[in-house]
Amino acid sequence: MVDRGSAGRAGDRGSVTIEAAIGLAVLALVLAACLAGIACLVAQLRCADAAREAARLAARGDETGAVLAISALAPAGAAFSLSGGELMTATVSVAPVGGLLPGVVISASASAAREPAGDES
Repeated sequence: MVDRGSAGRAGDRGSVTIEAAIGLAVLALVLAACLAGIACLVAQLRCADAAREAARLAARGDETGAVLAISALAPAGAAFSLSGGELMTATVSVAPVGGLLPGVVISASASAAREPAGDES
């Protein structure tokens, strides 16, 4: 057996530093992916809440209130639509994380039966 001494270990110098740097980069990437997933979940919940409230208000005949509810409950930059005849449908959609996830659109729809117009006397 030949003893290489320190000459055999000279090629390994700095490998621990590189492994640690790669490990930290992967850890940061996994953390960012987890945070983006949580942000998408929160955006989905806010869109669903806004769509539900808007559909309920629009079914009562209060379309102005529906628009105000969407602007108050939906995430910033959300797009919405109200449609329907006997069944009012509100759809709210938004690009999550401020649009940092290209191609991902979070959307929620809710429907409510239109309430009959009645005399309030």
